[in-house]
Amino acid sequence: MNAYVFPGQGAQFIGMGLDLYEKFPIAKDLFHQANNILGFSITNIMFNGTAEGLKETKVTQPAIFLHSVILSKVMGDSFKPNMVAGHSLGEFSALVANSTLSFEDGLKLVSKRAMAMQKACELVPGTMAAVLGLEDEAVAQICEETEGVVVPANYNCPGQLVISGEIDAINLACEKMKEAGARRAMVLPVGGAFHSPLMEPAGEELAAAIENTEFSNPSCPIYQNVATTSITDSKTIKKNLISQLTAPVKWTQSVQNMVKDGATLFTEIGPGKVLQGLVKKIERNVETTSPFIE
Repeated sequence: MNAYVFPGQGAQFIGMGLDLYEKFPIAKDLFHQANNILGFSITNIMFNGTAEGLKETKVTQPAIFLHSVILSKVMGDSFKPNMVAGHSLGEFSALVANSTLSFEDGLKLVSKRAMAMQKACELVPGTMAAVLGLEDEAVAQICEETEGVVVPANYNCPGQLVISGEIDAINLACEKMKEAGARRAMVLPVGGAFHSPLMEPAGEELAAAIENTEFSNPSCPIYQNVATTSITDSKTIKKNLISQLTAPVKWTQSVQNMVKDGATLFTEIGPGKVLQGLVKKIERNVETTSPFIE
């Protein structure tokens, strides 16, 4: 069975999507639609901008979403997922790919999410750190025992967990992780504490937008970050998507459940190959690939 997976923030690079724009009329049309929906030329930033400009949350998130969704549309009849999942922001791309959301509604929600997250970051400064070489349980335990707000945020693969929270609490937790035997505990160059309680103001804003958006029942199951199991009910999908902003991304558990349910090939739809690497670390017996576009 074919699982299609969609990356999140961090996979962006200047020039992403330009090949699709130049080769495929449907891609050009969707990129132009996106410029109109967003009210600024995201294509100009994606194709000719600076790395700094592309790194802004309000640009990065729609850019990665656009690359993934347009790539899936360009694939035409060869796009045949039996199941989908997306890492954090990638969940929105996955929901357009399996027909739960329309292209326009998906992009509007992603833009709203990015703006709300940017605002929340300015409200309460926070950060994230990657912890390598410690058991998930040990990382969670240290977070719990550290003063201040610090929580597990991304269960990326066994031995690789990202924590999120207040800057002082993250620095303190990193010291404790190293003392506990972590191979590395390094603060990441991100603008805020994503997937932590510090995102609650953004969560409230996004929840209202999600509630007012039409969700259809999907063409194939999605394994959501919060639930990690096969979901096909649009009401449940909405609820999980609202929780996603302040809850951890359970990527390891999602991939394990997809494999348990029969996934043997994971196709990464979007810029880069980050998820393929994570999938292989979670389950080495599956195949991973990127779409071949002529």
